[in-house]
Amino acid sequence: MKTLDIRGIIADVRKTVDSHELKKGQYARWIRQNEKNDRNLGISEYGCADAANILYTINDFYCDDETRKARIDGLKSLQDSKTGLFSEPTHHPFHTTAHCVAALQLFDEKPIYPLKSLHPYLEKENLYSLLDGLDWQCDPWPESHKGAGVYAALVNAGEETEKFCEYYFDWFRENADSVTGFWKKGYSDKAPYSEKRNVGNHSSVYPYMAAGFHYLFNHEYAKMPLVYPDKVIDSCIKMYEDGALPLSFLKSFGFIEIDWLYCIHRASRQTTHKNEKVKALIYDFAQRMTGFLTDTDFESDDGANDLHMLFGTVCALAEMQQALPGIVKTEKPLRLVLDRRPFI
Repeated sequence: MKTLDIRGIIADVRKTVDSHELKKGQYARWIRQNEKNDRNLGISEYGCADAANILYTINDFYCDDETRKARIDGLKSLQDSKTGLFSEPTHHPFHTTAHCVAALQLFDEKPIYPLKSLHPYLEKENLYSLLDGLDWQCDPWPESHKGAGVYAALVNAGEETEKFCEYYFDWFRENADSVTGFWKKGYSDKAPYSEKRNVGNHSSVYPYMAAGFHYLFNHEYAKMPLVYPDKVIDSCIKMYEDGALPLSFLKSFGFIEIDWLYCIHRASRQTTHKNEKVKALIYDFAQRMTGFLTDTDFESDDGANDLHMLFGTVCALAEMQQALPGIVKTEKPLRLVLDRRPFI
């Protein structure tokens, strides 16, 4: 395998983060408006959280005390004092809350207020009602923001209980799908699209993989095993080889790349199933991703303009380097935030 030098890409990433800083420690998610004129160009939950996440990932997180305090204060200022949640228009509040609390954890900090709106889910009945009640047939991927977010937010805030964690993983163990390896069992033959998505060859498994990624990183954090790691690998191989992933896959900034890569790579750590095939596909993935990013003008690309989408791409680079030891060259080793705590 030839070495893939991504030092120039990481330099572009750092420049982009710097360009989104409004004032010390406060970041915008976007710095260029769209045609709908509906983007918040001021300080935002995803701007602040993703800036911290990206800087941690590229190993450029350390800063002076004044800057550190400003970054922490910027994030903490966005929490609602009554509900304990963080909210913004593009994601469900459980996702936004989990994402912001996870970013604070990088600083060894917790939010100012307890996550009151999530406390009912510490009880088994309420937790299972939430998980069973997710729209598994039509929208498993967006719904996973709630199903994974409730766990990650409580854990990263230090407000979980041992019983809550037992209940959570018991449910996922009982509801793993023996056909795809993902969740929820009984839906492997469904076509979960309540809206049109930008996909290539239609695959009913793809949304369950994207959803499964969120549940998988919770399992990885808690050191919990997958029930069907071989099936996860088979599903990921088939999607990749059949072109049954979004048309934007490896052609734009976002999260679908880390979704696929994390699922196949982490499942491969739990089994020897098709080990050489997995390595070959990951290297092919890495070549394609590196090629796309090398050819991209970060200053003009609207995906790079979105710090949240940029963060997804940076996560994929970090997992790529970890999956291909000695192949992906950077000045400093990349650090996937998911290896420290759950949620992106």
